[in-house]
Amino acid sequence: MVNEMISEQVQPLPNQVLVPAKTKAYWELLKPRLSFLVAFSCAFGYGLATHGNVNWTILIMLTLGGFLLSGTSVCINQIIERDFDKVMTRTMNRPLPTGRVTVSEAITFSVICLIVSIAILFIFTNALTVILSIVSMVLYSFVYTPLKRVGSIAVFVGAVPGALPPLLGWIAATGSISHEAMIIFGIQFIWQFPHFWAIAWVADDDYKRAGFKLLPSGGGKDLNTAIQIMVYTMFLIPLGLLPAKFGITGLNSAIVATVCGVAFFAQTFSLMKTGNQKSALRIMFGSFLYLPIVQIAYLLDKV
Repeated sequence: MVNEMISEQVQPLPNQVLVPAKTKAYWELLKPRLSFLVAFSCAFGYGLATHGNVNWTILIMLTLGGFLLSGTSVCINQIIERDFDKVMTRTMNRPLPTGRVTVSEAITFSVICLIVSIAILFIFTNALTVILSIVSMVLYSFVYTPLKRVGSIAVFVGAVPGALPPLLGWIAATGSISHEAMIIFGIQFIWQFPHFWAIAWVADDDYKRAGFKLLPSGGGKDLNTAIQIMVYTMFLIPLGLLPAKFGITGLNSAIVATVCGVAFFAQTFSLMKTGNQKSALRIMFGSFLYLPIVQIAYLLDKV
């Protein structure tokens, strides 16, 4: 009798519930906020290279391809780190740790996203863009991801695929790697160090539970780490002027980049003085604001 009552109560969920739930889980696997930032950086590089002569079909498809390629990378990252995600507060509710998506489903999904993204980039851009896109995915998923448990060298490796999106956008427009392309690559490359280290400072307890070692200076939340964050942030100030110096953009964006760079740089002194979470959070949020604001300023001021 009891078994009959239980069997009556435990009914399979209807498709009206399962399909939206599964769709939401797959969407979460793509880490849409991060992937949108990657896609925007691709579009930024393309827009800067075209000097206003935008082919909107290529721009839209490049943005879509960049989004799906980023989604592929972070999905593979979650597959590899699924057991570590279970022990971290910030990641334990992701689709794989919660069982909302199985490992085999995640693998299939990542393969589909990879094939679609590469097909889009192959059709609408050029061979160099496709090759560097694959290199970016491999570096992030299969080199940076395992290195996170080795040491802060992971941040240096991860900064390469993290800085490739604007370069890919430029190459999609021009078909070549020029000094202008390397300038926008360099700005995003250096930006990632204070960005990653601020996140690692804030999430240090979680990262330690998973065995991740992303902070420099032996992994300590100390003055040495704060100084390194300050130094890399300081580098962004002169780097932000290079697009104007080399005639990619004009004076107005140079002013915006300088103001943003100085404001970002100023946040680091509080961290060096106090070493607390609040100061690290300010740097983290500042890093999220700096990049899109400066990139939009460059786009609006291209010459």
